[in-house]
Amino acid sequence: MSKNTNEAENRVTLFLQVLSLTYSAHYELVQTIRKKILNVNKSNDVAIKEEMKYGGILFAEEEAFCGIFVYANHISLEFGEGANLPDQFGVLEGKGKFRRHIKLVTIADIESKHLMHYVKLAHQHSLST
Repeated sequence: MSKNTNEAENRVTLFLQVLSLTYSAHYELVQTIRKKILNVNKSNDVAIKEEMKYGGILFAEEEAFCGIFVYANHISLEFGEGANLPDQFGVLEGKGKFRRHIKLVTIADIESKHLMHYVKLAHQHSLST
């Protein structure tokens, strides 16, 4: 494992440790989302990588496809190319040229807002561009 990979893992680990001590409810939600994202391409031999960037955890295989950002009252899963994703369930928020996000408050929001549907779409989109 490269030094940069170890450094990225250490930064994510530190972020999660601080989060667990300061916002325990957010920590549980972030960890649940994170584990699901890291397993989005189980059939592929290439692992999803994560790194701390822009104040959140970004996920990438070849290109970044989403990120988890923690706010005082919610978690935001952000898609850098979210405007290009079909919004079948009407849950994507944002009006910018590219970025869209989904706000989450509880673990139940993962299912009710069809989070993994959008993560899979964003992951596939990142591999096709």
